[in-house]
Amino acid sequence: MSNRLHTLSVLLVLGLFLLSLGSCRQKTGRDTAAAIADSLRQAHNDSTQAELNELRELAELDRREMENEYEEYAQQYRVLRVQVKDTLLRRQLEEKEQEANRLLAELRTVREGNAAEIRRLREELTTVRAVLQDYVRQVDSLQRRNETLVAERDEARRQAGAASERADELTGERNRLSQQVAVAARLNATGVSVRPVKKNGKEARKTKEIKGFDISFTIARNSTARTGNRTVFVRLMAQGGTVITPAGTFQYHDKTIQYSAKRTVEYAGEDIRVTLHVSADEFLNPGTYSAYIFTDGQQIGSGSVNIDK
Repeated sequence: MSNRLHTLSVLLVLGLFLLSLGSCRQKTGRDTAAAIADSLRQAHNDSTQAELNELRELAELDRREMENEYEEYAQQYRVLRVQVKDTLLRRQLEEKEQEANRLLAELRTVREGNAAEIRRLREELTTVRAVLQDYVRQVDSLQRRNETLVAERDEARRQAGAASERADELTGERNRLSQQVAVAARLNATGVSVRPVKKNGKEARKTKEIKGFDISFTIARNSTARTGNRTVFVRLMAQGGTVITPAGTFQYHDKTIQYSAKRTVEYAGEDIRVTLHVSADEFLNPGTYSAYIFTDGQQIGSGSVNIDK
């Protein structure tokens, strides 16, 4: 009888030990699963934060580029004003220089993330650039006329010394004007349209119907720009900062960034309408989708579309 009680006691203690061991293993498994889930969430958060940081950095680069352009254009108006003698033209150039400086001051006070103000100031920048191009052509015409008159005067007076000195001066003026033309020769994309499309190419109304995007724009006429082939890149981004369907990379401000589509066009100095297609096979969330257009290492335009559902 005593032996049986002893055996039962041993079995009872062993059973309690096994139950305790099973409970510990179950708890350890739950802890491990929770740790893995936390790691995955942290990895996702880190990836999202990295994309947002890249987007903020690109936005800051674009803002600095706009500031540099405003400063350059104000400087070019000042240089042109010094070169001309016509009183009315000098006054007009001074007003445009003040306007460029005023817009630059507004840009520097715009808060980060104020997309509407940034877009307005980019449109104003396009106007400043176009007006500068027109004044460059006017001054160039005046310079050419002046060169002709100087050449005729030198021929009549046959003063080789004076002619040589003036020729050197005109050469310097032409070099400065060439630099001004280079600034004014930057391309500009206008009328940017971002259109979500179905598989059959018709416009999509819902995110579940979207199989791609058609990005259309016009590279504006610029008689001072270099003609020939241009490679145009489109970077299509979702609201969270993700690049839609990355197709490769290109250089922008000493950075290597992704693009969604590219195309080589032949630019002849006149308006040219361009359309690029970006496939979108993955599921898309509602929100704003923005397209950024680049060529010659510069951003030349942007546009967006909002998809509600």
